[in-house]
Amino acid sequence: MKRNTLIVLIGAVLVIITALLLFVFQVRKSEEAVVTTFGRPTRLITEPGAYLKWPKPIQNVYKYDQRIQNFEDKFSENYTLDSITLMTSVYVGWQISDASVFLATFPGESAVSLPNAQSKLEGVLRSAKSAVIARHPLSDFVNANMQDLKFGAIESEIEQSVQSQLSTNNYGIRIEFLGFKKIGLPENVTQAVFDRMRADRQRLISLAENEGRKQAQIIESSADSEAVRTIANAQAVATGIRAEGEAEAAKTLSTFQQNPDLAIFLLRINAWEQSLNQRSTLIFDERYPPFDLFRNLPTNSPGRQP
Repeated sequence: MKRNTLIVLIGAVLVIITALLLFVFQVRKSEEAVVTTFGRPTRLITEPGAYLKWPKPIQNVYKYDQRIQNFEDKFSENYTLDSITLMTSVYVGWQISDASVFLATFPGESAVSLPNAQSKLEGVLRSAKSAVIARHPLSDFVNANMQDLKFGAIESEIEQSVQSQLSTNNYGIRIEFLGFKKIGLPENVTQAVFDRMRADRQRLISLAENEGRKQAQIIESSADSEAVRTIANAQAVATGIRAEGEAEAAKTLSTFQQNPDLAIFLLRINAWEQSLNQRSTLIFDERYPPFDLFRNLPTNSPGRQP
């Protein structure tokens, strides 16, 4: 009796497990699932959890990884606007934007559909990259002046071109990021490019030297003009002072002419006052004015107070 009960329990468990495998499926957080009924997409599941379905062949479940897929295209040759061969490699990050559309475009499980989608994307990328590079000269990629490089703008152009083709053809894919991985030149054009870079560098040096000479001339001309103005102002001030002195001299000339001896005496006294306006020790020769006044002073007698 106990043995029969155990067999029944085991059979029930197996039936439940089989039913779960046939009628229940799980969607992870990083996945989206598309449920098809007789081959036609009927349900899109974007939230993680357990869901019910009819067993095959009535319904099938296709799960797709929603994480960003990335790859790097081949290091290949393209021609620039000035017909120079440029070798480039681009890295791309892409993601499934609509699982239902993606399934219709790339049917099958992820192991098959994702490689097929990447292969299609590589072809679109090659076409877009070739078209965009052909619109730019080599100087946008290789330049002695960092400000003339246009990597960011070119990467944006390629990304927009690829995304436009994906949207037009309704692949259910979107580009998340894109950029240059490697850029190089074939050996047969490397020397020519180096020569061009050297010429560009020399051109920049010549421009800098010419600009320096121009600024030096401007500064020198400004300094000369300022010097001329300063000298002219100084001469004008000197002329004014000279005129004032001559006018003052003219005023006192008549006084000197009336009594020259008195005038000379007063000038000597004024010179003494200027010399003795502070405590000073003077060493002088009485033979020369204004110290010649001491020659006419009376000699002090012995015992007389000065």
